[in-house]
Formats: sequence, structure tokens, C-alpha cells
Amino acid sequence: MRTASEHAKTIVKATAPAIEKHGLAITTAMYARLFQNAEAAAMFDKAAQDSGEQPRRLAGAILAYAKNIDKLENLGPAVNRMVARHVESGVKAEHYPLVAEALLPAIRDVLGAETAPDEVLAAWGEAYWMLADILIAAETEAYAT
Repeated sequence: MRTASEHAKTIVKATAPAIEKHGLAITTAMYARLFQNAEAAAMFDKAAQDSGEQPRRLAGAILAYAKNIDKLENLGPAVNRMVARHVESGVKAEHYPLVAEALLPAIRDVLGAETAPDEVLAAWGEAYWMLADILIAAETEAYAT
């Protein structure tokens, strides 16, 4: 299982104020990118997208992760809800790269290259894959039961 370096965790925590301010714009841009893939788009509740509920939920989850990346135990209940929702929706390990390919550029698009230079995107990449590995392991276990 991958982990994020302490340097990456520090950067992610430092971006929390920008994520708090621009999280909804980031997740909206991310979903626009992600939904260019028809298979990915079909996995999501269109009503939750249209109402803005899903982008708001994800923005909140990303902010909570940024604030607690060094205290993952605080995220246990939220991770359990994500796992349950992902299993219900049929999310598999092979879907995670699609999200990464949509999320990281969305961060840069919304925050700009000055606020989100390569070092920040690299840190968020480490953080994303650390959480993805946690979710994938839990989802694999849930699918097996």
C-alpha cells in the first residue's frame, strides 16, 4: 500500500484553505473531465450530479482529507461510507486512475499554476494514491464478503 511522504502531507495540509475556498469548483471541473469517459459517467447518479450534491460531497471529503491527512483515524466513518457507496456503484481498482487523471488537472485548472505548481500536484498525487489504496483494499474486502 502506498503512503504519502511527510513532505507531501505538509503540502496537502497547507493547501486546505485553497481547497476550502475552491473545492466545489475543483470537483465540478473534475467531474466534467471524468464524464468525458462514458463508462465512468454511467457509474454516477445523474440526479446527484445535476443537483450539485455529489460535487459538494466530494469537495467536503477532499477538504476533510487535506485537513486530516496526518490523522487518518479521524476519517474512518467517512471512509466506510465511501467504501459502501463505491461497492454499491460497482467502483473497481481500475477506475481510480480515471479519477486521478481528472482530479489533478482540475486542481491546477481551478487554483492556477502559481497556487498549484508541479510540487503541489505531485503532493496531491501521492495523497490521492495513498487514499485510493486504502479504499481499494477495503472495497476488495467488501466485494469478497
